Amino acid sequence: MPILSVRNLRKVYPGKKPFLAVDGISFDLKKGEILGLLGPNGAGKTTTIQMLMSTLRPSSGEIVYFGKDFVKHRSKILRHVTFASTYVSLPWSLTIEQNLEVFGRLFSCSPRDFRKKRDQLLDRFGILSKKKRRVAELSSGQITRLMIVKAFMVDPKIVLLDEPTASLDPDIAKDVVEFVLEQREKQGVSILFTSHNMGEVSLVCDRVLFLKKGKIFADDLPKNLAKSAARSKLELTICDGMNRAMQLADELQMLSKVDHRVMLLELDESQIALFLSALAEKKVIYSNINIIQPTLEDYFIQVAGDDEETS
Repeated sequence: MPILSVRNLRKVYPGKKPFLAVDGISFDLKKGEILGLLGPNGAGKTTTIQMLMSTLRPSSGEIVYFGKDFVKHRSKILRHVTFASTYVSLPWSLTIEQNLEVFGRLFSCSPRDFRKKRDQLLDRFGILSKKKRRVAELSSGQITRLMIVKAFMVDPKIVLLDEPTASLDPDIAKDVVEFVLEQREKQGVSILFTSHNMGEVSLVCDRVLFLKKGKIFADDLPKNLAKSAARSKLELTICDGMNRAMQLADELQMLSKVDHRVMLLELDESQIALFLSALAEKKVIYSNINIIQPTLEDYFIQVAGDDEETS
């Protein structure tokens, strides 16, 4: 049974011209799965997360956590669901310690247990020494790390992460990604993960939902979405036989660009070995082979670009 099940979820913002932000989406989140929720600005990601946190009421549809209806069992369910976002903070006038104390009590945690876990996580993210500092005194990166600590210190079953690394330096962002993967591995936590860093999504997420105009446009593995967007690229430095190499690439409709001695081709991954063998038969001498695989960013740009062209 899925740990989270969403069926025909819909949100319409009222007004003179009602705006349909989320248009009947359905998906499941499995135990221990990291599910990416992607899409261009205005696709419905934030609205979906707000409905999953019950800070926004759906217009229609069903949300089921742990086999229980979210509307009927909201308080009990939210004891096992947490949230962290780069764009949300905690009360500025309270210290780190005070904020986390309140949060721990809201989740009915044993004070001894959660304080131990709290300090371990604060230490992990390099902000234990700032425990007595007010949130107002922290940098944006430190606040983001604090939000991660808040989300994981109560041993949740599901965590909703909204761009958790957006304000972090690359080294800290890498540490957060490693931490998220550790929590899934050691604790079996299920995670809904949004980010505009496609490399990060490819590394972290088991599966990706791509939202477009409030609907699920795609639901697949990151690598499959990447391959659907573009062909592989093969970059070769031709030492001898450029004309023969260009003729072969033209015949196979692979040639993309030639710059001095460097040839760039677009082809299916399965054609790479065949093309290199054909070059050898024509006695073309080449070096510095670089195979460039399509990425999830290629997919994002293609789909978002198609959206702009039709708007």
